[in-house]
Amino acid sequence: MLRSLHVKNLALIDEAEVEFGEGLNILSGETGAGKSIIIGSINLALGGKVQKEMLRENADAALVELIFEVKEENIKAALAAMDVSVEDDMLIMSRKITGGRSIARINGETVPASKVKEAAALLIDIHGQHEHQSLLSKKKHLEILDDYAKTELQLPKETLKKDYRTYRAIEEELEQNSMDEEQRLRELSFLEYEWQEIDEADLTAGEDETLESEYKKFANGKKIVEALSHAYEYTKGGADGASDLISRSLRELSAVSDFDRTVQGFSEELLEIDNLLSDFNREISDYLQETDFDEEHFFETEKRLDLINHLKSKYGDSVEQILEGQKKREEKIEQLKDHDAYVAKLRAEQKKAQEVFQADCAKVSKIRKKYAKKLTEEVQKALIDLNFLDVRFTMEFKEAENPNANGMDDAEFLISTNPGEPLKPLSKVASGGELSRIMLAMKAVLAKNDSIGTLIFDEIDAGISGRTAQMVSEKMNVIGKSHQVICITHLPQIAAMADVHFLIEKSVVGENTVSRIRPLGKEESVVELARMIGGVAITDTVLKSAREMKELALHEKK
Repeated sequence: MLRSLHVKNLALIDEAEVEFGEGLNILSGETGAGKSIIIGSINLALGGKVQKEMLRENADAALVELIFEVKEENIKAALAAMDVSVEDDMLIMSRKITGGRSIARINGETVPASKVKEAAALLIDIHGQHEHQSLLSKKKHLEILDDYAKTELQLPKETLKKDYRTYRAIEEELEQNSMDEEQRLRELSFLEYEWQEIDEADLTAGEDETLESEYKKFANGKKIVEALSHAYEYTKGGADGASDLISRSLRELSAVSDFDRTVQGFSEELLEIDNLLSDFNREISDYLQETDFDEEHFFETEKRLDLINHLKSKYGDSVEQILEGQKKREEKIEQLKDHDAYVAKLRAEQKKAQEVFQADCAKVSKIRKKYAKKLTEEVQKALIDLNFLDVRFTMEFKEAENPNANGMDDAEFLISTNPGEPLKPLSKVASGGELSRIMLAMKAVLAKNDSIGTLIFDEIDAGISGRTAQMVSEKMNVIGKSHQVICITHLPQIAAMADVHFLIEKSVVGENTVSRIRPLGKEESVVELARMIGGVAITDTVLKSAREMKELALHEKK
C-alpha cells in the first residue's frame, strides 16, 4: 500500500506531505483547489510524462516521493526479478525535475522511467478522469478479459506469440522465394559471384588484426629504429653512457661499502641495476640487428589489407562476419539450385506451423470464452449493485479477419440497460456516467483477482448523483475492505464513506497562491460534507444532513 506522498514545488504546491491510511482515502475540496495536482504528482513519480510547466514558478527544482509498504512475498519476488529490492517492507520511488530534465530513483538508486513504470504496475492502479472512455475501444475489452484470465492465460499466450513468430518467419521466407525462372537464375548468378569473390580471398579468421599490427609496425619502422638506436646509445657502455656512469658509481660505492651497511645496500641495488641495464642493452642490440625493413613484404601486407578492407565494405565488419556471410550465401545457392524442392519444403513447414498456430489460437480462445462468462456474470452483479436495475452484460466473440500474435478473437462487451432492449456495444448505449460505473464495476471485479494493493480513482463519480451516487459509495467501501483506495470526489455520498478524509484547499500566501492538503477529524469531515451538500451556505439543517450521512456511512461500514 501507499504509505506517504511528499510533493515539493509542483504547480500550486510549495510543499506537502500526505500520510495515507488503509481502506478508503477520500480527497475533496473546492473546484480548482489542486486535487488533480495530487494525482498528477503520483503519476509523475511513477514515470509519467514530465512537462516544464509542472515546475512551480520561480522554483529551481520539483520533487515527488512515494513510500510504499510491501509485505506480499509474491510482489517482493516479482520486484526482485527486476533488480528492485524491498528493505524492511518499504520501497521508495522518487522523481526530481529540474527545468525540462528529470531523474527517477528507486530506493535512492537512479533508474530509467521505464523501470519505475514496470515496478509501479505491481503496486498501484490509477484510474484517471477519462479512462472509462477507453471502454469504447474493442481492443481494451480484450485487454480487460486477458487481465482477468492472466493466471491461466499467460503461458498459452506466450506460446501463441512464439509460434506466430515462427509461422510468420516461414511465410516471409516463402514470399522472398516467390520468383520466376529468370529471377532465380539472376539471383543465383549474383550469389555465386559474391561467394567466389570471398572464396578467392582465402581468408583466415583474425588475419585482419594481425596484418593491421604488422602494417602499423612497417609504416612506423623508421621512427621505431631511430628511437631504439638513441636509447641504445644513451644506455650502452662508453664515455658518458648510462652503463659507464653506473660502473663508475659502483667503483666509488665499493670503496666504502665495508664501512657502512647502508652504503653496502646501495652498492648491491646499483649492481642489480647495472645487470638489468646490460640485459636491456643486449636485447635492444639483438632487436636492431634482426630488424630489416622488407619493402616487398610491406607492399604485400598493404595489398592484402586493401583486399580485406574492400571485402569488409561489402560483406561485413570483420573477417569472421565475411566468412559467416559466405556460409549463408552457400546455403542460399544450394536452395536456388534445387529451388522447387526448397519451396516444397517451406510449404510443408508452413502448413505444420499454421496448424500449430491455429491450435494455439483455439486454446487461447477457449480459455478466454470460459473466463468471459465468469467476468461478465460478476460485472453484471456489480452493475446491479451500482443501480443498473435491469441490466444484461455479456461478451461477444467473432473470429478476426487476420489472426495475429494475440490470437483469432475479435471480442467486444455488449450491454442492455433496459428491459426488452437488445444487447448492444457499449459505444452505442452507455453515457459518460454509465461508462464510469461500468469501469468501476470492472475494477471491483478485477481487484478481487489481482495482488495490486492500491487503487486510485480520479473523479470516478462523473455524471452520477442521488441513489446512484450512494450505491457507488457502497461499492467503493467494499473495494476498500480488501484494498487501499485513494479517491478524488465531489460527491458527499462517497466522501462520507471515507476511512481517512483529506481536504485540499487553496489560499494566498504573500503574493503566491498555494494548495494545502490536510487530514480531517470527525467533526471537520462533517463540515466538509456539509459544504459538499450545501455549497457556500452551511446551515444547521445542512450540518444535520451531513452528520446523518456520516452516521449512516459508519453504520454501512460495520
